[in-house]
Amino acid sequence: MFEIIAIVAIVLAIAIAAVLILATTKSDTLRVQRAIRIKAPAERIFPLINDFRQWRSWSPYEDKDPDLKRTYSGADSGTGAVYAWDGNKNVGSGRMEILQTAVPSKIVIKLDFFKPFEGHNTAEFTMLPQGDTTDLTWTMTGPAVFMSRVMQVFMNLDRMIGRDFEAGLANLKKLTEK
Repeated sequence: MFEIIAIVAIVLAIAIAAVLILATTKSDTLRVQRAIRIKAPAERIFPLINDFRQWRSWSPYEDKDPDLKRTYSGADSGTGAVYAWDGNKNVGSGRMEILQTAVPSKIVIKLDFFKPFEGHNTAEFTMLPQGDTTDLTWTMTGPAVFMSRVMQVFMNLDRMIGRDFEAGLANLKKLTEK
């Protein structure tokens, strides 16, 4: 019996060590980026992103919790606008603040997650006119703490978050190409 317990303990220790070693090979920076071409001017897209109250019309996260609690503070839109949320396990809780805007081409947002995991990232939306269309890019970057890197051994965060970004960009396309 002791031999079986010892073998199980050794196998378990090797498995844990392998996961920790694999985690050290993951990037210490999280970067998720998606882009879409929209047949609309940037001036039509920009206000939907620059005003957090407008996010309810396009953000993929707004539909994940019908009882999501939202608070808005600071400026109505643009630099200094703040949006905080508290929701179920699908959206957690956090806070966003617009740090910088360049009408109608760029919005930089400080993004802080509190639950289910703490994280501090930067989201950036850039709009580049291309004739009668606009190339819209949504990027999120931030440090990948060691626990995040351990999670990346088991799941692809780029794919998981990227699907949400793709849905949000598609919603913006639908709203602004009307």
